[in-house]
Amino acid sequence: MLRTITKTLVGAVFAGGLLVPHAFAETTLNALFMAQAAYSEADVRAMTDAFTKANPDVKVNLEFVPYEGLHDKTVLAQGSGGGYDVVLFDVIWPAEYATNKVLVDVTPKITDDMKKGVLPGAWTTVQYDGKYYGMPWILDTKYLFYNKDILEKAGIKTPPKTWEELGAQAKIIQDKGLLKTPIAWSWSQAEAAICDYTTLVSAYGGDFLKDGKPDFQNGGGLSALKYMVDSYKSGLTNPNSKEFLEEDVRKVFENGDAAFALNWTYMYNMANDPKDSKVAGKVGVVPAPGVTGISEVSAVNGSMGLGVTAVSKHPDEAWKYITFMTSQATQNQYAKLSLPIWASSYDDPAVTKGQEELIAAAKLGLAAMYPRPTTPKYQELSTALQQAIQESLLGQSPPEDALKTAAQNSGL
Repeated sequence: MLRTITKTLVGAVFAGGLLVPHAFAETTLNALFMAQAAYSEADVRAMTDAFTKANPDVKVNLEFVPYEGLHDKTVLAQGSGGGYDVVLFDVIWPAEYATNKVLVDVTPKITDDMKKGVLPGAWTTVQYDGKYYGMPWILDTKYLFYNKDILEKAGIKTPPKTWEELGAQAKIIQDKGLLKTPIAWSWSQAEAAICDYTTLVSAYGGDFLKDGKPDFQNGGGLSALKYMVDSYKSGLTNPNSKEFLEEDVRKVFENGDAAFALNWTYMYNMANDPKDSKVAGKVGVVPAPGVTGISEVSAVNGSMGLGVTAVSKHPDEAWKYITFMTSQATQNQYAKLSLPIWASSYDDPAVTKGQEELIAAAKLGLAAMYPRPTTPKYQELSTALQQAIQESLLGQSPPEDALKTAAQNSGL
């Protein structure tokens, strides 16, 4: 079991030729992060080292888990009577965490300068019921990445602006024998699939809830799942997409085995790194497409925040660490895998240089971010939807029936 420890270290200093005992307290914080998209583990460790150098009286123990373990690790640690001081949390969890008192309400600590400096959309990541439960840290949505070389060989001049056009371009690539299955998605039975589904729900103008009740089984929600199933059955989508998470999609794309892929910001610079990627220098990125007559672009809010847990014995030091990690100086320094939350950062050449194409896509994508439902019962709803998507992809249930069942099992 993790514990927050405060220990007194006794040293000695010379004063006037005499040996004088000198005591100082070292506070140890335990922090939980994600080993997946956005900032790399090396980045988080480097940021934390900079913090501890500036604050030598604070030590930070870092723990990294896959995204899929982040929620349960946080919640279980709370119940154990020990746990973490600082946790990374997804935009979908503040409702549950606030209701169950997992995170501290930090509303009084959010300054006017913070409110003015951070992009307005980023604050939705940490808010629930008018209160703030942390600082936004990862500002993210899924973009459409494309292989410029493959599109050029196929005679395609510009990337798709609609989802229908994406299918048509993938068919051209397939027919010309350039790739067997040109599209890669992360449709594993996990939150990753919900993020791709939400992107499509936003494109088709759907609603997850209406008057607090499920509505994804109708209209745009149903159209989104039908599109996924049609793409899968058409043979244009990599059949392994039903087991892929985002890292699998990245590896397939970097190997040159996908012409199109939906993924988070971090893939842009990783796929452009010639050390690990076969497609370096050939990576294009645009906002996820829209649907004719309904939307120009589509986007899911995949942002994340850092919060102080209710069980932390060192909330002040924990908040100091969070404000350092989310500061503009820190974020600008590490802007290659996750774009800053600070509005003025986008005018800084140090942030924009070498990723102008990504930032052009971000200006449209981030402005169009569509939320997953804000409800304390989100985990139940997500699990039901994940099952519906899998059953539909596998042909076990038509999209209409699968989504009606998910609505009944959503807990709402």
